[in-house]
Amino acid sequence: MARMEALHLADGSVQSYIADSAGDSAPGVAVYHPWWGLNDDVKAFADRLSDAGFYVVAPDMFDGQVAATIEEAEKLARSADDDKCGEIALAAVDRLLGLPGGSQKVGTVGFSFGAAWTVWVATERPQVVASVVYYGTWVDEILAKATTPVMGHFAENDPYEDAETVDAFEKGLRDANRATQIHRYAGTGHWFAEPSKEAFVAEAAALALERTVAFLKEQLAS
Repeated sequence: MARMEALHLADGSVQSYIADSAGDSAPGVAVYHPWWGLNDDVKAFADRLSDAGFYVVAPDMFDGQVAATIEEAEKLARSADDDKCGEIALAAVDRLLGLPGGSQKVGTVGFSFGAAWTVWVATERPQVVASVVYYGTWVDEILAKATTPVMGHFAENDPYEDAETVDAFEKGLRDANRATQIHRYAGTGHWFAEPSKEAFVAEAAALALERTVAFLKEQLAS
């Protein structure tokens, strides 16, 4: 049954959403939330992954705060402590690696703000063998510091991640000889996969989820 659970850090703990209907031996996936925080959209996405056969940990990087407006979300993202967010991102992976009977392979999925942590965490944990990003990039030398395959889902019209930035992200991954699948969704904007947002496009979100599940299953296969 899905639940909130403490995720232990070196000094204290944070809350995380656990979706474990597939059982402790299912492949593990960490889901990193967008700048809105750990909201109902993220929890619902975790539930869908769990229903598809994964054990999911979605950590809360904002200490229970959830934004309702862009202004609130920008404030949360700006005030986030990068060191603590990194510790939380790694703790979610380690929680999955510690599952009884679990695999030593983990996948990660990140939305927007969380996409950066999805890219970064693979440089710190070689057990991360699949990274999925939703409308979020990281364009610098860090892309050469991991070998993890990457799948990306991007909007056609996105002021936060324009076509040039996505192209640079894809080029950086390919230059680093990383297996890369970049999907662009016509007629969509940022947040197209989040049901509570006006930008939500159900057909594109469903296709992105289908592709994500197939990719994770392929990469996490024993």
